Amino acid sequence: MTTPALTAPNMEDYAATRAEFSWPWARHLLDGLPGGGLNIAHEAVDRHTAGPRRSHVALRCLSRQGGPARDLSYEDLRQLTNRFANVLDGLGVGPGEVVFTLSGRVPELYVAVLGTLKHRSVASPLFSAFGPEPIRQRIARGDGRVLMTTRALYERKVAPIRHELPGLAHVLIVDGALDMLRVDAGDAADDVAAVRARLGDLPEGTRSLGELMAAADRHYRIGPTDPEAMALLHFTSGTTGTPKGAIHVHEAVVAHHLTGRLVLDLHADDVFWCTADPGWVTGTSYGIISPLTLGVTSIVDEGEFDAERWYRTLQEQRVTVWYTAPTAIRMLMKAGPELAAGYDLSHVRVIASVGEPLNPEAVVWGREVLGLPILDNWWQTETGGIMIANYPSMPVRPGSMGRPLPGIEATVVERDEHGTVVLGADGAPVPVPTGTEGEMVLRAGWPSMFRGYLNDDERYAKCFGGGWYLTGDLARVDDDGYFWFIGRGDDVIKSAGHLIGPFEVESVLMEHPAVAEAGVIGVPDPIAGEVVKAFVTLRHGFTASDELRQEILGVARRRLGPAVAPRSIELRDTLPRTRSGKIMRRLLKARELGLPEGDLSTLEDGS
Repeated sequence: MTTPALTAPNMEDYAATRAEFSWPWARHLLDGLPGGGLNIAHEAVDRHTAGPRRSHVALRCLSRQGGPARDLSYEDLRQLTNRFANVLDGLGVGPGEVVFTLSGRVPELYVAVLGTLKHRSVASPLFSAFGPEPIRQRIARGDGRVLMTTRALYERKVAPIRHELPGLAHVLIVDGALDMLRVDAGDAADDVAAVRARLGDLPEGTRSLGELMAAADRHYRIGPTDPEAMALLHFTSGTTGTPKGAIHVHEAVVAHHLTGRLVLDLHADDVFWCTADPGWVTGTSYGIISPLTLGVTSIVDEGEFDAERWYRTLQEQRVTVWYTAPTAIRMLMKAGPELAAGYDLSHVRVIASVGEPLNPEAVVWGREVLGLPILDNWWQTETGGIMIANYPSMPVRPGSMGRPLPGIEATVVERDEHGTVVLGADGAPVPVPTGTEGEMVLRAGWPSMFRGYLNDDERYAKCFGGGWYLTGDLARVDDDGYFWFIGRGDDVIKSAGHLIGPFEVESVLMEHPAVAEAGVIGVPDPIAGEVVKAFVTLRHGFTASDELRQEILGVARRRLGPAVAPRSIELRDTLPRTRSGKIMRRLLKARELGLPEGDLSTLEDGS
């Protein structure tokens, strides 16, 4: 077990590492496929099984109900992912085809994602708290052929929309899958039929993943993998249109591995816990890929947030590196320091946070209550991995995102009156003076940078200017190169670290027969950072009432799920619109929060 006090950081000198760094050097930290090429699953699983880490615990899985943990070694994981890859092969699924997963944090989810990558198909995890409509949109947009899910989620959320997904050829029910396998021996269990009988009949049009894996070969050879081949499809929300499918390639593993070393400071004997759900990019990049490439033991907890459970997990599993979200930190703060004092957290060496800005009070609270400052960092779905961070070897400035990762060049720029980034004579963005607010941009070309939006080249092109990626986030940088987050430059709502597109919510609200118009904004929340609030006008013939408001809210929650649906709805006679008819979300937010209204020259009369 790592002794925190005796563990030197992987990056002891930020300035020297940054000066000497190159991405080819980072690439050489990985093995690559024996015949050439690069495959994420090989780097995360198979390469560890040729040596002494073969029997090292890769995943320690904690069930929702408690009881003994289920350990999967790297060799167990190799055989299980081989079986899943062979299942895909048997279903006729080819490289480049999209495999969706929809479940909680069960071990089979991790097997499915890695088995998909091993097969050179494309993994696209979905958040289990999504409602039917977000699920339908994403599977349809991704042209998903395979969905792995639980029986309960299928019956509640997928079955009602299955007829709208003609391309979804295979639905694999995960319930009992590992119970049908003797994982330690790698052979099919003798009681497959008994487990199957206990689970009962499957929903029509679905198949048992456990039965398919029990019948599949545990040997599999990864085919030649182009580092630029599509590997991951993550959906992220924008201000208009349907969710965007951000494309990531196998080369992204270079950044996943590097940031695990330098930012999370993972060492071989660490016990690592990333609390993010794999349905979000953090839960895939750092809940699955990054720690496994470094050969550590990852904690997989099926249970949802509970302060006592989390402290108990940190203590009993002797977690050394913990990666969580500001929302969770604020919930722990709310539970009080007395609760934390009842647990032994002395083995925790690094606590890091991502998803939204971490307020300075939380950093100080971490130092005072947990014994460590909480290290904030910043990245996006589109960047694929951590770009700016506080590091264990550097002084922490509470409230700051930190400094750019070695290999990443970041700056803050301005846009002109037309919304175009100001470029200099050399074609590069012109930085604003130190300490001035502007848009944060990154020089394009790092390994985990997204390679496109699925079927939307025009939208992708608009994300770049002069060879720089335009993040859409407002920030400032101080004299010492620390970046400070200001806010989003658009209307996207950041709730509990997740981006919610207002258009997606407004579209579902508009489907209710009483709704004439809808506008959606984010309003401050002490725990989630922001929550969704909707403003609605009614069609002729409908009368505003609390009953109608609750009915509209109920429909939104059923269709969108609790992660996306509005927390509240306000019925209004009119909404502010531009002369062209576009609802002015900016003005709704300003009036709701008592902020300056800004330029009203385009406001429609009477709004």
